[in-house]
Amino acid sequence: MSLSDTVAEAPSGAPRPPAGSGRRRSEPRTYDFRRPTKLSREHVRILQIAQEGFARQATTILTSLLRTGARMELLGIEQFSYDDYIATLPTPVFIATFSLEPLPGKGLLAYPLDAAMAIVDHMLGGSGAGEQPNRPMTAMETTITGHLLDRLMNELASAFAHITPLQPALAGLEYNPQLAQVASGSETVMVATYEMRIGSREPQATLVLPFSSFAGALNNAASPQLSESALRKRQKATEALTERLSHVPVDVSVRFAPLEVPSADLLTLAVGDVLLLRHPRDSPLEVTTNDVTFAHAIASNHRRRLAAEIVPDPTGGKDHS
Repeated sequence: MSLSDTVAEAPSGAPRPPAGSGRRRSEPRTYDFRRPTKLSREHVRILQIAQEGFARQATTILTSLLRTGARMELLGIEQFSYDDYIATLPTPVFIATFSLEPLPGKGLLAYPLDAAMAIVDHMLGGSGAGEQPNRPMTAMETTITGHLLDRLMNELASAFAHITPLQPALAGLEYNPQLAQVASGSETVMVATYEMRIGSREPQATLVLPFSSFAGALNNAASPQLSESALRKRQKATEALTERLSHVPVDVSVRFAPLEVPSADLLTLAVGDVLLLRHPRDSPLEVTTNDVTFAHAIASNHRRRLAAEIVPDPTGGKDHS
């Protein structure tokens, strides 16, 4: 089944086709209903502002450090499961992983290995043209690349400052996508795709961020800003609602442990029959509401009435009185 959408406004969990496939944005694409979209349009718009700001600053850094024509332009933001995203990457590929302090989780920046080698070539004064080695970087090449990546991490923090404070730090480099486990396979990630130009090369880069780490910040950023008077009214309404809810009557039952009885026995019950409760004599009773056990008690009395005295959970759990 397909739904017509655009790359920026309706992300899906289906992997995008390889670069150069000629797919137009207006064409229908596969939508997996087993993995519903978590990124709303408001989320995408907020992320677009941050990612476009990052792309502009990255363009400036690439141009100044490589001393050649460079560009980085945002193509779109999509939702993937991490496994689906990893399946779209070739092997080998250049992957830089980074932490997201103070947020949990990790992110990654990936682009073709030949483009990463060409960047090192430019930074050493070369032309970046010609065939590049298809191998992991040496210690010197890693150090040179790390200088560029540190600058990009600083710009990423600035670009996301209006969403959430961020202090990304380079964690390591990887060349095999299967070894770059920055998230669980089923975890939802936000993938921003960029079109790059480095001299005569035009590779694509992807910036991957875990949705769970940014969900709260995105929801807050998507909420409309309220005036102080509106905030006071909302606070008073919340307090009034909380106060009224604390006086709502709730049906509470104190019962023995439930038992199963064949329907035939129920139909033949008569006065004088005995049902075995199978409830140990030294076991407390269950205090329940809406079939949810929230405490345990023993039979007692208060003045001339039966009562239930709350006791600790016999299983060692925490009761809520």
